[in-house]
Amino acid sequence: QVQLVESGGGLVQPGDSLKLSCAASGHTRSIYSVGWFRQAPGMEREFVAAIGWIGRPTTTYKESVKGRFTISRDNAQNTVSLQMNSLKTDDTADYYCAATTGWSTLESRYDWWGQGTQVTVSS
Repeated sequence: QVQLVESGGGLVQPGDSLKLSCAASGHTRSIYSVGWFRQAPGMEREFVAAIGWIGRPTTTYKESVKGRFTISRDNAQNTVSLQMNSLKTDDTADYYCAATTGWSTLESRYDWWGQGTQVTVSS
């Protein structure tokens, strides 16, 4: 089993930055990649970004966050971060960290999930 704990959410204004962190523990050797998903009120959960956990840190992003969000990893600390810049009101959502034994942008392919952290972007 893998346990994931997110942190770093909060209330910010449009244009501000925020950094989310995801701490992994347990059987982390099972992880092949880690992703961030988000769910806005009344909406389905959607993919945001993913990064390979081992080897080259391959990344992929949802089109609307490219150039604003950066996903990174620290294997020594077993953490994955999501740096979010130039935040917009549309970025308001609960953000979830998830891990998988494969590589995918599909929610159904992720095996382990954190509890989520709330991000609110409002003036």
